Amino acid sequence: MIEGHGDDLFRYNSIKMNFSSNIYAGTDLSALETYLCSRMDVVRSYPEPSAASLEQMIARECGISCDEVLVTSGAVDAIYLIAQTYRGEGTCHVVQPTFREYEDACRVFGYEEREDGALCWLCNPNNPTGDVMATEGVLALAERYRLLIVDQSYEDYTMAPLLQPADVVSRDDIILLHSMTKRYAVPGLRLGYITASARIISKLREQYRPWAINALSLEAGKWLVSHEAVAIQDLPSYLAETQRLRSMLNEIDGIEAFGTQTNFFLCTIKQATAAQLKEYLAREHGILIRDASNFTGLTPHHFRIATQSPAENDALVAALINYELRELNE
Repeated sequence: MIEGHGDDLFRYNSIKMNFSSNIYAGTDLSALETYLCSRMDVVRSYPEPSAASLEQMIARECGISCDEVLVTSGAVDAIYLIAQTYRGEGTCHVVQPTFREYEDACRVFGYEEREDGALCWLCNPNNPTGDVMATEGVLALAERYRLLIVDQSYEDYTMAPLLQPADVVSRDDIILLHSMTKRYAVPGLRLGYITASARIISKLREQYRPWAINALSLEAGKWLVSHEAVAIQDLPSYLAETQRLRSMLNEIDGIEAFGTQTNFFLCTIKQATAAQLKEYLAREHGILIRDASNFTGLTPHHFRIATQSPAENDALVAALINYELRELNE
C-alpha cells in the first residue's frame, strides 16, 4: 500500500499548501530539533533492544504498568506485528472505509476477510471519514470478536471521548494503537505504541524484532514525553476552523463535504474525478489534496481534506471555485 498513501509531496516540485496529510502542520519543533542536534552522539552505539526506557515513561503517563506497553516504529509497524502474531486465528473483519494497512497486513499473513472473523480492526477516529465511534459502541463491538484492535492514532485530533489505556489493560479482547507520529506531529520519526493487557503485550513482544526503534527516535520520544509536548496548542479553535472550511466547501456547486469530529474529512466532486481535481490543484495552484478513491468502498469522486491555516483554507476554496467556473465554461 506504500504507493497509495496520502501526503505524496515527494512527487511534486511546487506544492505550497499541503491538505493531503492529516498531521497538524503548525507545530513548533525547534526545541526538539535543538535537543536532537545535541544528542547526535547516540548514533555511535546500538539503541536499547526494546525501547524499555520510553515504555516506562509512557506507562507512567498512562497510569498503567510498563508490561502493558509496547513501543513500535509507528502505528503501521504495530498493525503488521499484530497481524503476524495472531495469524493462526485465520479470519478477520475490517470496518470500512478505513486505513488500508489493516486489510493489507491481514492479506500478507493469510487471513480470510469475514464479517464474523476472529479479529476486528477499527480505526477510531476513523481515517478517512473523521467519524468517531462512541466508547459504548466500541465496547459492544468487542463483544462480537475474539480480539478487537482499535487504532486511536488520531486521538489527539478530536474532543470526542475515547477508550483510555487503563480501560483495556484488564481485558484480553481489546488492543489500542497509539501514534506519537500524530500526537507530536513528527511523521519522520516513526514512533507509536500499543497498550493492552500484559498477556497480550507479552505475546506480541515474542514476535517483535530487536532494535526496532533507532537511537535518535528513542531520544526524541523520551524528550517529547518528558516535556509534555503538545502539537496542537488550541484544539477547539482548530476544529472550529475545520467546520468553517466544510461550510465554505458545501457552498460550492458540485462539492459535498461530509461531517467530521476531527481535523480532516471526506468530500466528493461531481464534475470530475478526484484524480483530475488533484492534478489541477497541484499544477495550477500548488495545492495538494488526497485522492481517496483507493479506500475500499469509496468512489473515484472522493477526496480528503485536512484543515490548514485560515488563509490556506481560503485559498483552497478559491481554487475550487475557480475549477468549478472553468468546468462550466468548457
